[in-house]
Amino acid sequence: MSGSGPPATTTTALRPAPGLELRELECFLALSEELHFGRTAERLYVSQSRVSQLLRALESRIGARLVDRTSRRVRLTPLGEEFRTSLRPAYDALRATVERARSAARGIEGRLTIGFQGTADDRIMRAIDAFHRRHPACATQIVEIPLCDPFGALRSGAVDIAVTLLPMTEPDLTLGPVFSAQQQTLAVSVRHPLAARPTITAEDLAGIALISPGGPAPAYWRAAHAPTATPQGRPIPAGPKVSTLQEGLTLTAADRGGMLLCRPTAEYHGRRDIAFVPVTGLPDSVLGLVHHTERETARVRAFRTAVTETAEPAEDVAKAT
Repeated sequence: MSGSGPPATTTTALRPAPGLELRELECFLALSEELHFGRTAERLYVSQSRVSQLLRALESRIGARLVDRTSRRVRLTPLGEEFRTSLRPAYDALRATVERARSAARGIEGRLTIGFQGTADDRIMRAIDAFHRRHPACATQIVEIPLCDPFGALRSGAVDIAVTLLPMTEPDLTLGPVFSAQQQTLAVSVRHPLAARPTITAEDLAGIALISPGGPAPAYWRAAHAPTATPQGRPIPAGPKVSTLQEGLTLTAADRGGMLLCRPTAEYHGRRDIAFVPVTGLPDSVLGLVHHTERETARVRAFRTAVTETAEPAEDVAKAT
């Protein structure tokens, strides 16, 4: 005689999904870039069998294949492509968070090389002092950047961060704090007729050859510091091209032309054979803190913070662009 109760049912106990392993995600991302198990193994310093094991474990957690592998090639499945696109920014953010936490735990250490153009004046030194107080385990080295090459030292790795004259529109570099907007002056020999003037206008530049930085500084940067025309379109004669500030000042003293300098640089480099005449009608000279986008470190970020907190911001950031 059969029972009269409801039919028996089979139930499966609900279990929490196993957590993802960071190593599995790292392996998948590396494989998605290399599309080769051998190169992925070399990149991660593991065996090919370990790469396969990590991939199988990840696919098991997700419940679907992420990679198609044949004897000829390796490629992502459509789900694998979608997973990689979503995973990459989250993984990068996680690694950055971990690195920031590690840096905070051990403090900022090592060496930070800071480049500057012209003069490392009290504005820069205040930022360096503030950086040292906060991070005494990190040594700083200060080096001068040639006037004719404001960005080369950043690209070569000779400096970690640089205080340079703006503008800066280099695609591989990042502009940080913009500060120290200063009126421009014209440096001329004391023998030049303009030397006796209390001030001149930008239109007066049409009457003097301008000494300018040479290459490899970008053309747009050189034009900003030695314009070829006045605001009203009058041509400005071209003077000698120089590599360093001291070279330019020497030619100025020899009455070979005039040179545009910001007011603090003019005051710092005052000499008896050169007059510095304020110029009206030109954009202010502006400094910016620049670093290589792909080489940003905890040291760079810490110095950027020190500059932001100690330097007076430029009144008009638009003047730097």
